[in-house]
Amino acid sequence: MLEDGSRLNGDSIFRWLVTAAGIGVLLLLGGIILVMIGGGMKAFETFGPSFFTTSVWNPVTQHFGALAPVFGTIITSLIGLAVAVPLAFGAAFWLTQMAPARISFAVGMAVQLLAAVPSIIFGMWGFSVIVPLIARYVQPTLHHWFGHVPVIEALVAGAPFGTGLMTGGLILAVMIMPFVTAVMCDVFTSIPAVLKESGFGLGATRWEVMRNVILPWSRSAVVGSVVLGMGRAMGETMAVTFVIGNANKIGWSLFAPGNTIASLIALEFPESPAGSVKLSALMALGAILMGLSFIALAISRVLLGVSGKKEGR
Repeated sequence: MLEDGSRLNGDSIFRWLVTAAGIGVLLLLGGIILVMIGGGMKAFETFGPSFFTTSVWNPVTQHFGALAPVFGTIITSLIGLAVAVPLAFGAAFWLTQMAPARISFAVGMAVQLLAAVPSIIFGMWGFSVIVPLIARYVQPTLHHWFGHVPVIEALVAGAPFGTGLMTGGLILAVMIMPFVTAVMCDVFTSIPAVLKESGFGLGATRWEVMRNVILPWSRSAVVGSVVLGMGRAMGETMAVTFVIGNANKIGWSLFAPGNTIASLIALEFPESPAGSVKLSALMALGAILMGLSFIALAISRVLLGVSGKKEGR
């Protein structure tokens, strides 16, 4: 009787502990959102809807707009994902399905070590290596070949300084690729071997097994890894600050200098007096950044739901 009572008491305590942990996470998230929105309310009230539609950021005239950093955040994140996701998928597939065990272990450890490198190191490396390559070879070559092609000429225009949106996106790709690769490797490794063996037994090739067996089984986790990489890309600060040019303007060229929300906050926050409109504008940018992350997560959930319904049919 005592033993049963102790067990019931232990279950009750455990239930309350995990419930408190779940509620605590929600309260923490809600508190962060309230602080960001409350801190940015002064900027929202001062500038109104124009805060979202103007790219001006002038501390002298106290006129601030979020369009330029939002534009830079979205463009650099999309460039980073466009480069990192295919590389991460290929690396994860090779490590889990094709590479010998010893090589897979060694390369897998290298990927994990790459994920542990501080972001400022990536920024210094990008400024020392990637920026000169972009300035001396990549942009001049692209401008030579596509500088007279309609539409594309706007994407490669500008002086070859090496810093800009493309460079920021490439640095983000290098940074988020280890995270996406690690998650995909764990997912591909956890797939029951009987599923893959059944596909091979029916005469399917490696690509057919990947497309028809592995990807459908791990779809949610793969999309989750991409969203994780996007969140890391949107919130990256120092590495992007080194290579993006830090210009609060919008340009169609991929090599034009720009800015991101995280980079702008890191640069301007120490010089923002308490209670100022500038500080409120930075807090508002933080709220917008959180909103962009939530939108990306919501889109991924919608896409998963649509693909699941199609497969169900």
